[in-house]
Amino acid sequence: MKPSKHSRNRRIANSLVAGAGVLGVVALSGCAAETGKSGGSDEVTITVPSWVGAQANAEVAKVILEDELDVKKVNLKTMDEPIAWDALNNGKADAILEDWDGQPEKQKLYLDDGKGGKANEDKHVVKGGDLGVVGHIGWFIPKYYADKHPEAKTYEGLNKLAKDFKTSESGDKGEFLGAAPSYTTYDEYLIKNHKLNFKVKETGNEAAQIKEIQQKYKNKQPFITYWWDPQWLNNDVELVEVKLPEFKEGCNEPAAKTECGYANTPLQKYLNEDFAKNGGDAAEFLKNFKWTTEQQNEVAKWIAKDKMSGEQAAKKWVKENKDVWQAWLPKK
Repeated sequence: MKPSKHSRNRRIANSLVAGAGVLGVVALSGCAAETGKSGGSDEVTITVPSWVGAQANAEVAKVILEDELDVKKVNLKTMDEPIAWDALNNGKADAILEDWDGQPEKQKLYLDDGKGGKANEDKHVVKGGDLGVVGHIGWFIPKYYADKHPEAKTYEGLNKLAKDFKTSESGDKGEFLGAAPSYTTYDEYLIKNHKLNFKVKETGNEAAQIKEIQQKYKNKQPFITYWWDPQWLNNDVELVEVKLPEFKEGCNEPAAKTECGYANTPLQKYLNEDFAKNGGDAAEFLKNFKWTTEQQNEVAKWIAKDKMSGEQAAKKWVKENKDVWQAWLPKK
């Protein structure tokens, strides 16, 4: 998905994971972090966007918080991004571990700039640091098609080959595999504003999109899709990005006027202000949590492709990567 932007490009964000039921979620508690006698948290609630890479972050964090930092209960609550920001601000959630910068309005409403004063009285979200993963969204075609038709690696050249992408559902236009409806995308506007002969097909969710890509890839069919990194499937298929006009700050505002591509986005963490101050070791650990795209994709693959439960995948990674996560633990 994703599908999510450096400045307001994701986006891809919000509604699916590789298959219904993949994410084992615990009900959101009425009060997110309960402060124990030591000043730490007995209970922590982490919001989880519905794509599997974000689940990988949360599942690993949950295992370490419960097994290594003695947090009694970690709730993982799947939420679309706007709702997650609301929950973070009102104290019903403690942390967002993967934000694609796709909620500028919510950031303006809730993000405390640290300056104090009346302007921040209703702002209860603070920055939690860099996740360590850089997100990118774009348009992609399979390498086997790009090798035969190198001109397809630009949107102008691709348009001349639109007939190759026709399906029974796209009529006289080429089919463009779109993201889940809840993701922030600009594809409809890009196609319209550049007068491209393509029609977006909504794939419904991440699992359905992946299934369609896998099938077309297996059959060596041409396809173009909205796609992103980090994404575990990128280890299994070779895709080539189609060059769109360069992203520049504000180029997708208003969205309907968008002619530019998507940005590279260092993914961020955000914490509830009270949790950040009073969450003790749990809050410190989440601030320190920082891993690579490759590490996230490894856990995501175990969940989505290998059909491990989130807990199983997380425990396997934690067991095999002690030298990595020990650096995230609070220093005594």
